[in-house]
Amino acid sequence: MVRAGLSPERLTRAGVELADEVGFDQVTVSALARRFDVKAASLYSHLKNSQELKTRIALFALEELADRVAAALAGRAGKDALEAFANAYRDYAREHPGRYAAARLRLDPETAAASAGMRHSQMTRAILRGYDLTEPDQTHAVRMLGSVFHGYVSLEQAGGFEHSAPDAQESWVWMVDSLDALLRTRSTP
Repeated sequence: MVRAGLSPERLTRAGVELADEVGFDQVTVSALARRFDVKAASLYSHLKNSQELKTRIALFALEELADRVAAALAGRAGKDALEAFANAYRDYAREHPGRYAAARLRLDPETAAASAGMRHSQMTRAILRGYDLTEPDQTHAVRMLGSVFHGYVSLEQAGGFEHSAPDAQESWVWMVDSLDALLRTRSTP
């Protein structure tokens, strides 16, 4: 029997909120069932298993983040676009730590190909067009930007920059400026 009001979409949305509250790793079907004051078994008419729930949360986060980044990039180019891109990711991670973690979930190839993950790659490549990079440098740069931004955000979320000067924001600006300078030196003449 399907419980009135529950649906895969509603459960996903509740899972997204739960991820931000308790951390993505702590999201389970049992934890979600407690939120709705139902038995976990009753959720299995809407979800196959915890992996499906986590995948749904990841897909939601990827789509939401892609929309936010696209809005931040609108009408920007060059360093301005790079800064907007970087800040959109960092702000999203700060505001939605569980969702940000979910967006890092390893998806199977078919699911990944159909996800908003492709939009993230396309937006990164769009920024890099402003630096006139050719292949394979463009692919190297996509990987570098993802690694640097994710690494910085992960360290910052873990409290890695709380105990020393200068302020983490100052280092963030310095890092983005440095990436811009590096990308300009790698441009095709």
